[in-house]
Amino acid sequence: MDPSSTSSPALSIALAVLAVLLALTGFGVYQAFGPPSKALSDPFDDHED
Repeated sequence: MDPSSTSSPALSIALAVLAVLLALTGFGVYQAFGPPSKALSDPFDDHED
């Protein structure tokens, strides 16, 4: 029996949404803590009181 014929479309959609969510989370962590974070500025340091 072919296992692809028994899978539901909802499972495929859920896995696709999960993959996109994990990819966006990984990209955000990379932007926040990886090499691109060197170009970020701290707004609290920019405005001295």
